[in-house]
Amino acid sequence: MPTPLIAGNWKMNGLGADLAEARALAAGLKALPTAPRVALCPPATLVERMVQALGDSPISVGGQDCHPDPAGAHTGDISAEMLVDAGARVVIVGHSERRASYGESDALVAAKALAAQRAGLEPIICVGESRAERDAGRAIDVICDQVGSCIADELAGPFALAYEPIWAIGAGVTPSMDEIAEAHAALRRALLACAGERGRAAPILYGGSVKPDNARQILAAPDVGGALVGGASLKADDFLAIIRAAPPDARVDRV
Repeated sequence: MPTPLIAGNWKMNGLGADLAEARALAAGLKALPTAPRVALCPPATLVERMVQALGDSPISVGGQDCHPDPAGAHTGDISAEMLVDAGARVVIVGHSERRASYGESDALVAAKALAAQRAGLEPIICVGESRAERDAGRAIDVICDQVGSCIADELAGPFALAYEPIWAIGAGVTPSMDEIAEAHAALRRALLACAGERGRAAPILYGGSVKPDNARQILAAPDVGGALVGGASLKADDFLAIIRAAPPDARVDRV
């Protein structure tokens, strides 16, 4: 079974003072005998400071994006190697907000995932459908096509997949449990088809308005191997409540 992962995406939120929430999360996790793997992905300005603030906590700190190249004339970008140098261990690639705002293609997402592994990061590769695509009955075809295009043959190391229905992100709505289960089952089949055993080992996270009051139901759904959490990851109490909602078989000993 894939090792479950609950990752928090702070997006463009967080200043130095907000590292207190990361410290509070670490303290709360320390009190739990078992828990899933946990990651926090703050803005790039906080990656190194968050690593220092968390000390020996098992929380993995990550980036929210990376450039395919290790260095070069790419003003404003950050490479996977730079994230590793700052202490990061994971990175989100292909988030729907990056795809929508910057026109990121599946090919670019695949290149970023390979860049992450080249540098030693675990990529969290995002896929998801729009409201129009779901209403047209194309949701499963769209997300499975994205998997086939974003998972390169050369992607040999550990990675995670995140299913984020675009229409649910930040909207305060979630698909039905049947829709979530259908999507995750289809994504697992797509992963097995394009990546074989590598696809079997990858957790499939659900992302899209995950909150303390719906986390237990979502995390218990078939083939859901964790969550990619947005706004609720900014507050330690809310994020801890989501982590505690993970079923027993999604936890590991000695956090």
